[in-house]
Amino acid sequence: MAELVKPHPIDWTERLKNWREALLTMNLPDERMDGVSRWLIITRAGVIPMTLTSGLIGGLLAMRAANPNWLYFLLGLIGLGVAHASNNLINDYFDLTGGIDTSEAPRALYAPHPVLAGWVTRAELLRAIVVLNLIDAAIMVFLFVVRGWGVVLFALAGLFISVFYVAPPVRLKHLGLGEPGVFIVWGPLMVGGTYFITTGELPAWVWVASLPYAILVTSVLIGKHIDKLPYDSTKGVHTLPVILGEKRALRLNQALMIAFYLVVVAMVLTGTLGFGALLVLGGLPILWRVLKVYSNPKPTSPPPGYPVWPLWYVSAAFVHTRRAGALFVLGLFLNWIFGM
Repeated sequence: MAELVKPHPIDWTERLKNWREALLTMNLPDERMDGVSRWLIITRAGVIPMTLTSGLIGGLLAMRAANPNWLYFLLGLIGLGVAHASNNLINDYFDLTGGIDTSEAPRALYAPHPVLAGWVTRAELLRAIVVLNLIDAAIMVFLFVVRGWGVVLFALAGLFISVFYVAPPVRLKHLGLGEPGVFIVWGPLMVGGTYFITTGELPAWVWVASLPYAILVTSVLIGKHIDKLPYDSTKGVHTLPVILGEKRALRLNQALMIAFYLVVVAMVLTGTLGFGALLVLGGLPILWRVLKVYSNPKPTSPPPGYPVWPLWYVSAAFVHTRRAGALFVLGLFLNWIFGM
């Protein structure tokens, strides 16, 4: 009898290393690619922590409420992460079918495009979008039963902006409305929606407290659209940087990143947030370095080992958002711990 071939054991240390690299760079050498890494890259999971941070902010604000329900919070957080993954696939699908994404597009250069790289077909991409939205629909139905119509309103508003960000006939991104749409989604809708799901109420101060992180996420998108400005302008995609021009867009993003700190300080001084939120000031050294990146010309070629070329300004904005957002979350946690 032929000797049975034993399956090669999985090296989990190597596998985890691959997943981490896929999350951090949205790239991975073919010889190290596995199924999980492939879908982490396809869904652009490396940027989903921004969404989870918005949800976490809503949950931390809800700690001040009388009877928060943490099961509902967890379901809402999962729903947000799934929705962001779906949003990334929707963008790829409609930009591809609309002729925006080609093999020469920045989207296909800084990371593998799911279809153009041959990883999935258009039909498979569409099926993945449907599956993710069915998961979110199931979560929405459950939360609707326990929290009411407010859940549906939040979910449908987010879905509308997510789909029609790139889908015809609206195409918010093409009209210079993509950036305001992202501000609304990652601020009032995600933070406010998570607070509502967790507590069943939504006081006015929560809307205000949702604004700082919305500013940070918007700065990331504007950075990306500055990087893509030459390509978008040739395709008739009128993002805000295309409308403003590169120089004005660079100054706008610098102003937004500075505004994050000013808004947080103003909220602390007015009593909207506790003093723990001032922990965000620990992000000022990174802000200074990022502002200098925005003041200097983009290099003509990538630095050694740089993973997401031709993107440049978005990377700096993302690093700043990751640090400042983490400090904001930690500050809100300290507010709860010390009753501020």
